[in-house]
Amino acid sequence: MIGLGVTAGPASAAAPAPATVAAGYAHTCAIRTDASLWCWGSNASGQIGDGTAVNRTTPVRVGAATWAGIDAGTSYTCAVRTDGTLWCWGSNTRGQLGDGSTVKRTAPVQVGTATTWASVSAGDSHTCGVRTDGTLWCWGFNRLGQLGDGAVVYVQTTPLRVGTAATWASVTTGFAHTCATRTDGTLWCWGDSSSGQLGTGTPSYQTTPTQIGTATSWAGVTAGYTFTCATRTDGTLWCWGDNGYGQLGVTGSYQAAPIQVGAVTTWTGVRAGFDTACATRTDGSLWCWGNNATGQIGDGTTTHRYAPTRVGTATTWTSNAATGYHNCVIRTDGGLWCWGNNANAQLGDGTTTQRTAPQLVTFPA
Repeated sequence: MIGLGVTAGPASAAAPAPATVAAGYAHTCAIRTDASLWCWGSNASGQIGDGTAVNRTTPVRVGAATWAGIDAGTSYTCAVRTDGTLWCWGSNTRGQLGDGSTVKRTAPVQVGTATTWASVSAGDSHTCGVRTDGTLWCWGFNRLGQLGDGAVVYVQTTPLRVGTAATWASVTTGFAHTCATRTDGTLWCWGDSSSGQLGTGTPSYQTTPTQIGTATSWAGVTAGYTFTCATRTDGTLWCWGDNGYGQLGVTGSYQAAPIQVGAVTTWTGVRAGFDTACATRTDGSLWCWGNNATGQIGDGTTTHRYAPTRVGTATTWTSNAATGYHNCVIRTDGGLWCWGNNANAQLGDGTTTQRTAPQLVTFPA
């Protein structure tokens, strides 16, 4: 997670810039550099966390706590506080909030009592997190083994440890599959593989973590709806799984094993959403591809793209991004830009107008 500083100054000073951002199906959340949390957009399931079920067209602050990291699921949100505690809110039909119930929550509820959470990833209806001791935990829906426990349980309402390894570095959750990296640079996936999204070479699901190839140079991984993308330490980009909209960044049908996206070796980070992905290069440029039905590629059109397509000409994009049917990315000056679907005001611009190019999000001072 990105380190957070504290911005001091009088109330009339500019609002603290965003430090990290997360996007669900129709809502958005961002943590500012002062560690405050803000959310907006759809709130039918309480996923904004302000204690109501009222949609918000502009950013509203969630409580007064300080936050370190966040991720948004389809209709729920989970975040880690600066004290290492984990909190979730929103839809909970499959126990994905991890509070021991299946009750919807309109405000953050704590997940257990641990104070050692390092990161969290929220999927459609299952959640996973890594602790500072390198252990990995998952909970929620497990119909296809996405919790990595051998499919022993069907629904898990509290965190369940995945295996005995204590060398997990990161985790990412898709619709019904999960992938994670270890500190030795290996990549592991499990859960649904009906579209090849696990990358094992066959479209058969796995109920426990399964290593993807033998490479020890995986730098980061991100799971979309039914596809996955990852970067290696040599700057190459790889994707696999469903390719109905070009979300793998290549032409052709689904891929059951990792396939390199072009020949570029300057990729610094990638984020996969529902059927869209975006990635940054070392020169600060931003590239998106895949489903573009709501303008989420950001190229001013609604044409699906089967290869990385550059978003504008800016060279100040960071790899701190959130992708879905709407995309949000932070620039090096701290500005948060969003575009794509806006039917539920998830772009935070006070309207419900779809945007096919990046728009700056304005936060209250």
